[in-house]
Amino acid sequence: MKVGLFLGSFNPVHIGHLAIANYFAEFSDLEQIWLVISPQSPFKQKKNLLPEYQRYHMVELALGDDHQIRPSNIEFLLPKPSYTIDTLAYLREKHPSNQFCLILGSDNLVHFHKWKNYRELLSHYELYVYPRPGHDPQAFRDQYDFHWWDAPLIEISSSMIRRSIQQGKNMRYFLPVKVYEYIREMHFYEK
Repeated sequence: MKVGLFLGSFNPVHIGHLAIANYFAEFSDLEQIWLVISPQSPFKQKKNLLPEYQRYHMVELALGDDHQIRPSNIEFLLPKPSYTIDTLAYLREKHPSNQFCLILGSDNLVHFHKWKNYRELLSHYELYVYPRPGHDPQAFRDQYDFHWWDAPLIEISSSMIRRSIQQGKNMRYFLPVKVYEYIREMHFYEK
């Protein structure tokens, strides 16, 4: 099975994440999309990061019983911080019949050369790149081999949602209904 790994902190998961995952599920050759919740990215500070199981629960709430787009807590079992190359090695060992690909926003190409063993990633895994505001992937065509997907340009970010909730703004249409309700019930991101 060809599986697209969409890695992120999902702090919180929002409609932009789901739209991108749905786009790849419907318009690419990927048979499943796994939203891999990262306990901590080596490039992000832990400040304002909800515990991993709460973020995983929100992804579960967002996806419901969707069998094509699934949550994955695989990185919870690995050393922290999470390195994509280690996650992929672990997944290849656990699921040898699957072919794994990475789904990345074009903003990730700016620092991709700083990823652990990025050359190994490029030689063993396909990159499926989608547009992010202000990051033209064409500038990286000479550096990296990737598949460009003209997915919708989504100008929503988890940091904008967290900031807005902290300011008392109503963000219910930016989040899946059950995720919004859970955030309100738990008072996440209010302080």
